[in-house]
Amino acid sequence: MARLTNHGAIVAAIALGAAILAGPAHSERANFDGAWSVLVITDSGTCDRAYRYGIRIANGRVIYDGGAEGVPVQISGQVDANGRVEVSLRSAERQATGSGRLSGDSGTGRWSGRSPTDQCSGRWEAERRG
Repeated sequence: MARLTNHGAIVAAIALGAAILAGPAHSERANFDGAWSVLVITDSGTCDRAYRYGIRIANGRVIYDGGAEGVPVQISGQVDANGRVEVSLRSAERQATGSGRLSGDSGTGRWSGRSPTDQCSGRWEAERRG
């Protein structure tokens, strides 16, 4: 079985996905819309040390346009008006969760993931692009 981070799209999307507890109006969410670069760092587990990925936020929803080694990634999440980030992902037998906060043009948070053979966790850092 491939290691969890061989499917880094899961971890990258965690960095900026979010499940909103109290859904803000569309116009309130737009302040985080756009392209973001996410650095995902593993602090614990057998995953590779770090990855950098690009994602988009549109109307408060996280959009990841790439696939990890041809494996489909299912992402559930949004970013709320205060920048709170929580997300869940699934790719084959792998799953991950994460949380954090965006503020202005940057953000930080934590993530954890598992597969039938591996467990990893760490932190993420994001910055807005263009």
